[in-house]
Amino acid sequence: MTSRTILLVEDNPDDEALTLRAFDKSNIHNKVVVKRDGAEALAYLFPGEGEGEGDGDDAPTPALILLDLNLPKVGGLEVLRRMRADERTQMIPVVVLTSSKLEEDVLVSYRNGANAYVRKPVKFSEFTEAVKALGVFWLLLNEPVPSVAPKLGLR
Repeated sequence: MTSRTILLVEDNPDDEALTLRAFDKSNIHNKVVVKRDGAEALAYLFPGEGEGEGDGDDAPTPALILLDLNLPKVGGLEVLRRMRADERTQMIPVVVLTSSKLEEDVLVSYRNGANAYVRKPVKFSEFTEAVKALGVFWLLLNEPVPSVAPKLGLR
């Protein structure tokens, strides 16, 4: 699997390394862009905004976003809310990949537009299988939203 970018928003260096290793072990060789807090993720998704320059039309469009909830600066749920409120990012698949086992986090994630909620398994072998399944589904099997949808006014 290649060519379609994955955005990994993860502040824990160990979890980042495990995720990247799991991708490699699963033969998922897509470019992975890592952002370590919610503010970095938003700046990546909406370049030029906040500084008073540009309108973000040159924003990257990852094929998949793996989003941790417990992030510094701007939390994962706020990143998700802002993405879903913006036409340019509202259709990008977002998988909440977190260690949180709180039922409320699951519910709030789905209410705010998460496409999936995956708890990080403790064992590396289970984590690798989870990452492989996510990659196969979202990058190979899932039919992405056509790029013409925003131009046609489709939502």
